[in-house]
Amino acid sequence: MNNMKNPYLSLSPEVAKALEEGKPVVALESTIISHGMPYPQNVETALRVEQTIRDNGAVPATIAIIGGKMKAGCTKEEIEYLGKKGQAVIKASRRDLPVLLARGEDGATTVTTTMIIASLAGIKVFATGGIGGVHRGAQQTFDISADLEELAQTQVMVICAGAKSILDLGLTLEYLETKGVPVIGYGTDELPAFYTRHSGFGVDYRIDTPEELAAAFQAKIACGLKGGMLVTNPIPEEYSMDADVINAAIEKALSEADKKGVHGKQCTPFLLAKVKDLTGGDSLAANIQLVLNNARLAALTAVALSKH
Repeated sequence: MNNMKNPYLSLSPEVAKALEEGKPVVALESTIISHGMPYPQNVETALRVEQTIRDNGAVPATIAIIGGKMKAGCTKEEIEYLGKKGQAVIKASRRDLPVLLARGEDGATTVTTTMIIASLAGIKVFATGGIGGVHRGAQQTFDISADLEELAQTQVMVICAGAKSILDLGLTLEYLETKGVPVIGYGTDELPAFYTRHSGFGVDYRIDTPEELAAAFQAKIACGLKGGMLVTNPIPEEYSMDADVINAAIEKALSEADKKGVHGKQCTPFLLAKVKDLTGGDSLAANIQLVLNNARLAALTAVALSKH
């Protein structure tokens, strides 16, 4: 969609030119900047991710809501602004968009809103850390991330390191199957679980090259099939954390969240911060490496997709 047709959509000159010329573009979310990591690691990581995408032949488009505009392509100054403002920036999901835009406010985009804005801009590939999913205990709480519903309806390929292991991975996969979302393992038959390469759950298909990822997504587009494609890319072996260590930290964090009554939008940031503390910062280091790894794959896939 041309940004001139949507008064709330603002493309950076670089992103607009790349899309107009059919060059590869990779969308990036901004919740990881404001809510996912402390300052200054959040800004440093965001800029490293953008550089990784450039180094692999694509144009990065960090997405956020700033001053009531859906930005596809943030400047270094805007990334710094989001990083310093941190959790004071509203974590914006689909339900938040209309009010934030109407009020001229800021918002850090989740997987859901990044997919929406990427789709409006015409960007087909999106790299993130991990997706949201069905939370543990959802049978009672009905706490299911809007990310899953967005994957069911918005035609963007999401490349991640699997679902965050704070979630119920089995129910998350069941939900995606019901919604007809293909779950691809990149170079693996097993669903990676964010900090660790292993979850014990299988994926729908294994794909081993960016070219095949691009071909599969192009086939989906050509057939007019709505919804996205979820590509799960395992964290590099040297940065993968021991599953027992990370699961013990997660169980402790979940218990504390329950005692403190933490729920809704605050749940994931609370759990990730607690897990970071419990692992002595190892989880933050792993988080940074898996995001960079996903950015590389996304750039190579966007390059391959631009040739179709």
